[in-house]
Amino acid sequence: MSTTTISTSTSQRKKVTTLAFRQKKERGEAIAMLTAYDYPTAMAMDRAGIDSILVGDSLAMVALGYENTLPVTMDEMLHHARAVSRGAKSALLVGDMPFMSYQISTEEAVRNAGRFLQQGGMDAVKLEGGRERADAVRAIISAGIPVMGHIGLTPQSVHQLGGFRAQGKTAAAAKRLLEDAKILEDAGAFSLVLESVPARLAEFISKQISIPTIGIGAGAGCDGQVLVTNDLLGLFDRFTPKFVKQYANFHAEMNKAFAEYIDDVETKKFPAVEHTVEMSDDEWNEFVK
Repeated sequence: MSTTTISTSTSQRKKVTTLAFRQKKERGEAIAMLTAYDYPTAMAMDRAGIDSILVGDSLAMVALGYENTLPVTMDEMLHHARAVSRGAKSALLVGDMPFMSYQISTEEAVRNAGRFLQQGGMDAVKLEGGRERADAVRAIISAGIPVMGHIGLTPQSVHQLGGFRAQGKTAAAAKRLLEDAKILEDAGAFSLVLESVPARLAEFISKQISIPTIGIGAGAGCDGQVLVTNDLLGLFDRFTPKFVKQYANFHAEMNKAFAEYIDDVETKKFPAVEHTVEMSDDEWNEFVK
């Protein structure tokens, strides 16, 4: 049986960069990416050797309890980005631009992208959309900010798409996605998320463009993979997408631990003597006399 060694060393890895992403694709090495929203999770991922951490707008659903990603604000995203940047020093950190932070105007897109680097400690930003976002992508990159694209299922367009539905399942839709991928590559994006698209299409697109593709629900033919960490750990109990491999069930473990704690408090098993601070008898006698 094979075993996986997880590094817990405090020695810092070499910083992962956008150039390292492209080099991994050229060498045929898979890119591992996960979402994080807080300091301890980011630190654990960084020590495990993750290539990249996305401070995803999935925060809205899995951490803040919203029904979809639309309500989360720039200020909320930056709050969590700062926490992640304090915990991870080696991974490439990507801030997910929230709904309406880049759609209004190119100037607004550049300003908000800059906030992710200046105030949030991120190395790059991600935004959703294909050809309709090309001008914003070019403008952000012109300001010196690396951009990761995102096509296929774009959760911020959930109402326009008619729900969380797989994309690119017809020949016409597949052709449009391939065109969008090439447009984003030409605009200067350093990588591209492909979400909920047929595996054979994702693999085909990955071979047609020079920038790395990061798949989520897009099969093994992409250059890397990303998952929402709360899904991977079993922390989000509302639903688990079909494409998620759940590596743990922390929600059940948390429920068990909380129930045991409540029982111990109610039966006065906790706190026990070993959890208690005591005074010496001499000091106590002096106090009560």
